[in-house]
Amino acid sequence: MAEQHHELAHVFTDPSQTVNDARGAASRDLNTPYTFPDYTKAEWTEKSASLRQQIRVANGLVPEHESTPINAQIFGKIEREDYTVEKVHFEPFPGFFTTGNLYRPKGKTGPFPGIVSPHGHWGRGRLEDIERGSIPGRCINFAKQGYVIFAYDMIGYNDSGKQIEHRYGEAEQALWGLSAMGLQLQNGIRAIDFLQDLPDVDKERIGCTGASGGGTQTFILTAVDDRIKVSAPVNMISATMQGGCICENAPNLRLEASNLEIGALMAPRPLLLVSCTGDWTSKTPTVEYPAIRSIYAHFDAEDKIHQVQVDAEHNYNKESREAVYEWFAKWLLGAEDTSGFKEVPYEVESDEDLLVFSDHDMPMHALKQEDILPAWIKRSQDALELRKPKNKTQHQNFREEMGSALQHSLGLHLPDSSEVTLVEPEGAFPTTYHPDFSARHVVIGRKGVGDAIPAILFRTEPLVGHDPVVVVVHPEGKEKLIDPETGQPSRMIKELINSDRKVLIIDVFGIGEHGEYERSEETNFFTTYNRTTAALRVQDIVTTLLYFTTRGDVSEVGLIGIGEAGLWALLAAGFTNIKKVIVDAVEFDNTNDDAFLHTLPIPSLRRVGDFCTAGTLLAPRNLIIHNTGDGFDTSGIEEVYQNLGIEQNLLIRKEIMPDAEIAGRIAEL
Repeated sequence: MAEQHHELAHVFTDPSQTVNDARGAASRDLNTPYTFPDYTKAEWTEKSASLRQQIRVANGLVPEHESTPINAQIFGKIEREDYTVEKVHFEPFPGFFTTGNLYRPKGKTGPFPGIVSPHGHWGRGRLEDIERGSIPGRCINFAKQGYVIFAYDMIGYNDSGKQIEHRYGEAEQALWGLSAMGLQLQNGIRAIDFLQDLPDVDKERIGCTGASGGGTQTFILTAVDDRIKVSAPVNMISATMQGGCICENAPNLRLEASNLEIGALMAPRPLLLVSCTGDWTSKTPTVEYPAIRSIYAHFDAEDKIHQVQVDAEHNYNKESREAVYEWFAKWLLGAEDTSGFKEVPYEVESDEDLLVFSDHDMPMHALKQEDILPAWIKRSQDALELRKPKNKTQHQNFREEMGSALQHSLGLHLPDSSEVTLVEPEGAFPTTYHPDFSARHVVIGRKGVGDAIPAILFRTEPLVGHDPVVVVVHPEGKEKLIDPETGQPSRMIKELINSDRKVLIIDVFGIGEHGEYERSEETNFFTTYNRTTAALRVQDIVTTLLYFTTRGDVSEVGLIGIGEAGLWALLAAGFTNIKKVIVDAVEFDNTNDDAFLHTLPIPSLRRVGDFCTAGTLLAPRNLIIHNTGDGFDTSGIEEVYQNLGIEQNLLIRKEIMPDAEIAGRIAEL
């Protein structure tokens, strides 16, 4: 017997025993080379739908805020021989301003195609007029050719700089899905609204083009808004550098994706890739273009993608602009011969005549920078409140919309039974037998991912039918649930075993048998390309639960989250067919952003409803939340269970529940 105890204890006390988890490798960053997968059409259909939602959640577009009037103001018209220029400001949401210039044809009959024109990180923003790139130059020429074009500020540039700085957004804003990229995407979406509201614009002919950071804005806007019919991102889409500014790196944006996939979301709409020999797009003709074209081939639309490379440094110069003029003329003007669409000489107006607030301040109700987050939070909370289900139909709608939102915030992959497997070699640790139970060391993972979830599976001997399973998660790992000297499991585990249940205790990412990892979450834009440790721990619980809930030899699955692991468990449970959940809330203050930043720094988590959404996804299943203290607010979850008439399936306890009672509750539920 002593030898048996020693064998089980060894599983927890041998310091050399660690798993090899590929997720612990060096983190990906904006310069990590990316290989575009060889997508089949079916794979791309699935990927594209998921990626669009990923982009939307990453940029704070889910759940949708209440639509508000943009209150567009157009003034200060300057009339030239064949075009006009006007000043514009409007509000994507109340108190936040988009500012820019509207260029329109003169002496032509509309309605005309419209173009949204974001600029890049030029020193003078939308006013820049140098040989390497001119925003007014392309706008004037587009207007002369017969387009209505709106050139608007990136946040923090020119007029926008009176309200907000360009490098806006830190960890607290990220919790609420608020970022520089997200605000600029809001600008772009509402810029389309603005153009479509103009009587001289054809709503069905809208294009978008910009270079560098404006190229990023172009393909991000194109990806989520199908009102863009023709697109030309210039000198940006690359398999290497993905964008070096905070405004190009929304948290969670590029998990298992790159700008190649985001650009390919344009398919099958007409797309022109303009590159140059002197920057990170130098290989576009042989790398990026063929990759994206492979997606167009799935739609039999190879004629709708084209590439032009210019022998120059990073730019949107005359040669690049003329390539875009020809492409837009073909698809937006219906020109059969586009060779005549060349740039003509132009004269740029003075800064004073172009700047929206050159002679006056922003409107009195404009939000100060420090007021933007509180206003965003209020709008987010209002949107979540509107979606709180009051009946079964609304609950199903909520599961579809907000379940997807929470999944993408957490960066969760929901594997099916064929994808989850035991990754530990057979016989690596033999089963240890005790008089009343057996214990076996296993490692669970997902095929092709390289993750590893070490676990101990306890079960009675002999087995009786399709035994139920209880998964138990401890914040310090499974070792805390075993006596290191005797190898005996804790009292709670024993009681669960004695109730004829299999019991699986696991080490989630970074705990127990996981060793020290190279990844550093302090690097720039870490969360744009990598999941946080907290999110990976939620993933491991989901993976483990799905390993059992997708099998045919398990009658039901329960989950116990101890200590801080109760928070991970509550976020995970709603994505499975689990029947019984008991979680420790550790008196976590789920109304406080600082608490989330310290414990659960997961992008967009608060924007998508965090624990209230997680608890709503669990309804109508049995849920016990204990140790709430005065901090953990369960009122939203309680309201949903009441609305659905299932109050009896929810139990809330302010005090911590003893282990023996937890075991008994799982057995009786």
